[in-house]
Amino acid sequence: MTEITSQEITQCAALIRPHVRRTPVVELDGSEFGLAANPLTLKLELLQHAGSFKTRGAFANLLARDVPAAGVVAASGGNHGAATAYAAMRLGKPARIFVPTVSSPAKVERIRGYGADLVIEGDRYADALAASEIWAQQSGAMPVPAFDQRETILGQATLGLELDRQAPDIDTVLVSVGGGGLIAGIAAWYAGRIKVIGVEPAAAPTLTRALAAGHPVDAEAGGIAADSLAPRRIGERVYPVAAKYVHSTVLVSDDAIASAQDTLWRALRIVAEPGGAAAFSALLSGAYTPEAGERVAVVISGGNTTAVDFGRTR
Repeated sequence: MTEITSQEITQCAALIRPHVRRTPVVELDGSEFGLAANPLTLKLELLQHAGSFKTRGAFANLLARDVPAAGVVAASGGNHGAATAYAAMRLGKPARIFVPTVSSPAKVERIRGYGADLVIEGDRYADALAASEIWAQQSGAMPVPAFDQRETILGQATLGLELDRQAPDIDTVLVSVGGGGLIAGIAAWYAGRIKVIGVEPAAAPTLTRALAAGHPVDAEAGGIAADSLAPRRIGERVYPVAAKYVHSTVLVSDDAIASAQDTLWRALRIVAEPGGAAAFSALLSGAYTPEAGERVAVVISGGNTTAVDFGRTR
């Protein structure tokens, strides 16, 4: 894949700007969480339309590519499906979304709520992807890849551009990794100017395995965040960008991710799904330890979860 430039990312940001939210950041101190007293910035992308960063990539695909009359098709653990369904609804395009059985009820409900034709297929993302590819061939619908597509990466890269403008003095950004579209986009924007650290569940180490092998390879695909951070392997288009610009990766346990979810809710009233809290869990668990004075940003990438049920409190 040819280099993704800052000019292309800026152009993509202008293209999708009318359709996506500029999500806020909150500035904290590590001491609030029992960590060293370093500046800490959280990028609250869970407040994006459809509940995650995936909406950026979905709109980039539907606006930059020619959508046929048959509409679009996507395979997803949940968030990308919700984002594609939302973008299709807003732009008046038909959409069929394939998800595996591990998708959370919250994500399935969102997809249905946006009016897409939902198909539950197989136990893992790879199963849903295979079914979606067959449907694309049969119907002529345009596939919208969850991560391994140039437009998808460009869309996710706009989060990096936004964060750079909101928090221009950060030294490091922690980003959760599934298929790698988000971290590739953010890394492409910063192009080595800061440290970009990938955070992966130990049960789904796709980028860690790829970097060790020198190319994408199959990895385990399980754990608490399997509906958002467990494709079988990192994207082929993602890998060269990540290999060039991602500083390193760290692995976190399911328990650490669950603890980060609890902490975000208890301390900040932020409701993050497991995949959305994974990057923050690297700080809390010590998987990533900042140096003295290091200014760290963390992307809270999604909030599609039923972890909080207000009906129980009424």
